Amino acid sequence: MEPAVSLAVCALLFLLWVRVKGLEFVLIHQRWVFVCLFLLPLSLIFDIYYYVRAWVVFKLSSAPRLHEQRVRDIQKQVREWKEQGSKTFMCTGRPGWLTVSLRVGKYKKTHKNIMINLMDILEVDTKKQIVRVEPLVSMGQVTALLTSIGWTLPVLPELDDLTVGGLIMGTGIESSSHKYGLFQHICTAYELVLADGSFVRCTPSENSDLFYAVPWSCGTLGFLVAAEIRIIPAKKYVKLRFEPVRGLAAICDKFTHESQRLENHFVEGLLYSLDEAVIMTGVMTDEAEPTKLNSIGSYYKPWFFKHVENYLKTNREGLEYIPLRQYYHRHTRSIFWELQDIIPFGNNPIFRYLFGWMVPPKISLLKLTQGETLRKLYEQHHVVQDMLVPMKCLSQALHTFHNDIHVYPIWLCPFILPSQPGLVHPKGDETELYVDIGAYGEPHVKHFEARSCMRQLEKFVRSVHGFQMLYADCYMNREEFWEMFDGSLYHKLRKQLGCQDAFPEVYDKICKAARH
Repeated sequence: MEPAVSLAVCALLFLLWVRVKGLEFVLIHQRWVFVCLFLLPLSLIFDIYYYVRAWVVFKLSSAPRLHEQRVRDIQKQVREWKEQGSKTFMCTGRPGWLTVSLRVGKYKKTHKNIMINLMDILEVDTKKQIVRVEPLVSMGQVTALLTSIGWTLPVLPELDDLTVGGLIMGTGIESSSHKYGLFQHICTAYELVLADGSFVRCTPSENSDLFYAVPWSCGTLGFLVAAEIRIIPAKKYVKLRFEPVRGLAAICDKFTHESQRLENHFVEGLLYSLDEAVIMTGVMTDEAEPTKLNSIGSYYKPWFFKHVENYLKTNREGLEYIPLRQYYHRHTRSIFWELQDIIPFGNNPIFRYLFGWMVPPKISLLKLTQGETLRKLYEQHHVVQDMLVPMKCLSQALHTFHNDIHVYPIWLCPFILPSQPGLVHPKGDETELYVDIGAYGEPHVKHFEARSCMRQLEKFVRSVHGFQMLYADCYMNREEFWEMFDGSLYHKLRKQLGCQDAFPEVYDKICKAARH
C-alpha cells in the first residue's frame, strides 16, 4: 500500500504544480512526472481489463459465435456507405491514437469510419497447427494463451500491443525471422470484407493474388476480419548466448554467420557504437541450469538492453536461460530503449522495485497525451525507423546510419525474404537474407534536420533494394515510393476490386509528402 499512498500524494502535488505552470509546459519539459503519476496506473488498468476479457472470452468460447455476426455488421456498414453515394474513402473506425505507430492518422477525421470490433482469438487447432484470430488480437494475448498450452508463433514480434492486423497490413519481425521470414510469411489465410461489402477468403492457392497483395497494403485493399497463422510447439526456456564483438567487419561477419545457421532458433544484435556490439543466439529448450536462469521479464530486473550492455562493458561472453514468454517480450518494459528518454531514471533499482510493476506506459496513451507541440518536437529531434536491407549491404548500411543520424543503440534482426509476388520481395528470383536495422532515439549528428536526413537515408535504402517499414515517418515522393515497392500486383487488384473509390492508395495514407 505504501507505494500507492506515495503515488496519490505525488499526484495531488502534481495537480497543484500543473495549475501554476500550465499543462503544456509540464507535458513538454517534465513529461516523466505526468507519465509516472497518471499514464503508468492507467496503462496497468488497461492491461488488466484486456487480459481478463480475453481469458473470459476464450474460456466461454463466445468469440466464434459472435464473429460471424460482427463480420455481417461490417458488411452492412460498407453497403450503407455505397448506398449513400461512396462520397469519401473508408477506413477503420479505430482511433489513430490506439495504434502503435507514432504517425498521426489525420485521414480518420475525413474518411468514413467503419467500426471493426474484432479482438478475439477464435480457434487453436493443434492438429493442423493453426491459430485463427481476429485482427485486433495483440501479441500479448497470443503469447499468454499459446504458451500456456505449449504452443507459440514461429515469428512473434516484440511489443505486447502490436496487433495481428497491424502486423499483416504493415509488417512484423522477430529474432526467429532468419528461419521463418516476416510475420506475413507465417500466415496461411486472410479473410476480408471488400469494397463492395462482399466477403472473401484468400490463401496461397485460393484468390492467391489477393493473398500476396494484402501484406504492407495498410488496409487499402479491404478490411481484414480474420487470419489463420501457423503455430509450432513451444518449450519452457530460451538458452541464450551473449557474445561481445568489436570492430565493424568482425560484427558484420559474426552476425551474418549466425543468421545463416538455422540451428539457431533466435538471432539478434545490439549495436552500441559503430564498432561495438553484442550478438545473441538462442535455442528453445525444456531444461535449464538453475544457476543461469534469468527471469528478465520480472518488473524489478534491469532493462534488457542495459543488461546486454554489461557483457560488452565487462568484455565477457555469457549464457542464460530465459523463460520463453519473457524472452519474446524482453524489450517491452523499456519499449526497446525509448523509455529512457521519457523516464530518465526508469532503470534505477529503486524505481524498478517501487514502480516497475506498472511499466511500460501504453504507447497509445503516450500518443494521446503528447499534444501538437511535443509531437512536432519529436518529429524534428527524434528518430523511430526500421530499414530492411540485404545482409550483404550491412556494413555499408551501418556506416550510412552512423553518418546520417548517429543513433545508438541500433537493433539488428535478420530475416529471410522469399521471392513471392507482392509489394516486398528480393530483386532477383531467389530467396535472400535481409536484416532489419532499427534506429530509435535522439540523433547525434550536427545540424540534424528530419526531412533532409531521412530522405538521404531513404535514398540509400532504395539504392540497395531495401525497404522502409511503413509505421514510421516516410518522406519519399510518389515516384520514389513506387521505386522502393513493387506496385504491379497491388495496382492491378485495386482496379479489379473497385478499391480506387473506396480506399486511399497506400502512399497517400502513410507518406508525409502526401499527407501535408
